[in-house]
Amino acid sequence: MTESEDVIRVFLVDDQELVRAGFTMLVDSQPDMRVVGQAGDGGEAVEKISVTACDVVLMDVRMPRLDGVQATAQLQSLPQAPKVIVLTTFDLDEYAFAAIKAGAAGFLLKNTPPADLLSAIRQVHSGDAVVSPSTTRRLLEHFAGALPDQGVERPDLDNLTAREREVLLEVARGLSNTEIATLFTLSEATVKTHIGRILAKTGLRDRVALVVLGYETGLVRAAK
Repeated sequence: MTESEDVIRVFLVDDQELVRAGFTMLVDSQPDMRVVGQAGDGGEAVEKISVTACDVVLMDVRMPRLDGVQATAQLQSLPQAPKVIVLTTFDLDEYAFAAIKAGAAGFLLKNTPPADLLSAIRQVHSGDAVVSPSTTRRLLEHFAGALPDQGVERPDLDNLTAREREVLLEVARGLSNTEIATLFTLSEATVKTHIGRILAKTGLRDRVALVVLGYETGLVRAAK
């Protein structure tokens, strides 16, 4: 197969060989994706990815030697850091939240339907870091009462316009671009523009970071 810039290069990290084999069959069945490598734990993943060009990493959380959280954090220091999708077994998993804090682009349950997993890979690769808004919202609401690093300096929201604050609030609540556009009677392109400006003003890397910011600053309150 001729290498193409349009092909999404996927790297698999899971301590179960059978799981990796299943993901490999699924990903390689797509004309726009290709598995370029795999690892059985986080340490091996960091070593291999540092010398393997890849776009998206499917990262298990609970692994020996180096878990998915630590591996995700280490990958963020690479010059061309890939997007990381964390895979969890449980819907509310503190490790998944920690991985997002460490720089993961999003997370999915391991029993996610194949079509949804493939869609998530494409979404993350295209820059839409929130893979599952409803799951992100539930997870953050569950753990927002005990957010770590409370003493860390965070971006100032005062320089955001009123509309940007409104959009940030809905992003933090877990709404998709389409849902935000419908809510405010805007085009999706306009919503994307607002989000781009919010990211630029706050200095954050992606939508997941905005979700976390919304809870950390108290813009969104956890459900009691």
